[in-house]
Amino acid sequence: EVLEHLKKDMRLRHIPVIMISAADQLESVVKCIELGAEDFLPKPFNATLLRARVSASLEKKGLRDLEETYRAQIIDEKKRIDTLLHSIIPSSAVAELKREGEVKPRHYDDVGILFCDIVGFTAYCDQNLPETVVGHLQSLIEAFEHTVDQFEMEKIKTIGDAFMATSGLLRPVEAPMLTAFRCGLEMSRIAQAMEPNWEVRVGLHVGPVVAGIVGKQQFLFDVWGDTVNIAARLVAHGSPGTVAMTESSWLGIQDDCHARSLGAIDIKGKGKLDVVEAYAIK
Repeated sequence: EVLEHLKKDMRLRHIPVIMISAADQLESVVKCIELGAEDFLPKPFNATLLRARVSASLEKKGLRDLEETYRAQIIDEKKRIDTLLHSIIPSSAVAELKREGEVKPRHYDDVGILFCDIVGFTAYCDQNLPETVVGHLQSLIEAFEHTVDQFEMEKIKTIGDAFMATSGLLRPVEAPMLTAFRCGLEMSRIAQAMEPNWEVRVGLHVGPVVAGIVGKQQFLFDVWGDTVNIAARLVAHGSPGTVAMTESSWLGIQDDCHARSLGAIDIKGKGKLDVVEAYAIK
């Protein structure tokens, strides 16, 4: 009965048990072995033999405990790797990587590309302690990540103080441009509300991109194409708290937002483009 109780308890079931029984109780011995008894000695028992059996049982128990420790370490390591993967590449890409062993590069037709950077960040770095700069930046990036996820967008990466995200890439959304615009306004609001009350500029463009994973030692999920280049260059032209975009992109969401024209601006690699800055939802 004691043995049966031990083996049913997950905390106690691995404790080795040696049965000592009279020779005429063989049926009871067999039942105990079936229940999981480690060993058996007949009465009258020999103390030296019992000591040897106990030592052998404890050695096997020690090996079993070591195996459980290694198994727990493997599980913890797998969780850490999983967490690291999710911090490097979007969740849906992680799922494909686990399922297929790779993330195949693909062409996507209608993707919103959002860049956001902090106004005056370099001067702020020069005027504050490193731990203060990194602490505030970490809090802001975490808030941005949460906001991007709420809008069902994907964070791609941070480059210094610049934050890059996509809309309609790996997670389908009904209106990638409008979704990214709303997200950009919310990011501006969050930055203003958090210490040290940073102002941010946002650049946004929508169009085709190529996406995939590059690198071997430090791989990275990234997107490329003219759409990315335009969005990255627009970020410098908008006013803090607004979202800069080309007029052609704005025409697709003009019924949903208020905007003002910035005129024709020379965009590197594209020549002059008509640019607007959108500042509010209608």
